[in-house]
Amino acid sequence: MNSAVLFVSLASLFAASFLLSVSATMAASNRISVKSSLRRLNSYDGVSAIDDELREPFLTRVLLPFFRVFLRIGTKLTPVGFMEGTRQRLVLAGTAREFDADRFLAYKGSCLVIGGGIASTAILFAGRSAGHVLLALIFTVLCFFVPEIWLNQKSAARQKAIRLALPDTLDLLTISVEAGLGFDSAMQKVVRNTTGPLSEEFFRLLQEIQLGTARSDAFRNLGHRTQVNELGSFILAMLQAEVFGISIGKVLRVQATELRIKRRQRAEEMAQKAPVKIIFPLIICIFPAILVVIMGPAMIQIYESIFKSF
Repeated sequence: MNSAVLFVSLASLFAASFLLSVSATMAASNRISVKSSLRRLNSYDGVSAIDDELREPFLTRVLLPFFRVFLRIGTKLTPVGFMEGTRQRLVLAGTAREFDADRFLAYKGSCLVIGGGIASTAILFAGRSAGHVLLALIFTVLCFFVPEIWLNQKSAARQKAIRLALPDTLDLLTISVEAGLGFDSAMQKVVRNTTGPLSEEFFRLLQEIQLGTARSDAFRNLGHRTQVNELGSFILAMLQAEVFGISIGKVLRVQATELRIKRRQRAEEMAQKAPVKIIFPLIICIFPAILVVIMGPAMIQIYESIFKSF
């Protein structure tokens, strides 16, 4: 039985190494394919297709096709709603250019195999009791959800960064518009002078407008990509201003004022929650130390007086 568990552990670790190596190759495959295309365009020296293919790395030539077959099978077995939700969350996290849904699914499978291999190895050395098997299963499941946790945290952090940067960005937009710039020029100025997720989203918004997308559709795409309530309110106000012919400067001024008020209220709310959050560290960490410092000498004196009486 021990040899069987060892075999499963080694096989799992080998499979995990294979999946991670090919996933890394997939991450660089787009860059490699672009370089290959440029090389083909720049050199018309009569090189055969076989020689050109042999210039590619080993993983790209041999392992990547097999991995794509397995990935295609896994994609077909995965519900369509899950893949669409994963794509949306990748967009929210700002990683849609680095990871697509298929590659993210491959990383989840790699983490599952790695967790299974580590758990099997741990069972081999720690014993096959019911408790150890249960802990191994829990560890394997947690490893499977590690990419999900990372993606959720990255999405939340990006939305928080957009929410915090929005009031100051709207102030800059307001000043630029009131100084005589058009709205598009003001947004270009904001993109040049700011950094962060909000600046990146505004840059993408300007690109969509320049490529011929209707302004209303570009704003709706912005709201769909970010899903931040405050930014959604700003987008709705801008769409209404465009429909009803309201002054953009007045709309920006009102929106900036409201967002500053909301930011101050959010800070006050967090300050009011701080005493409640401090209670548990006080009870667990600080109060025992204070109790030892205060009661320690008294307990020593009581102990000595009791033993001296005997």
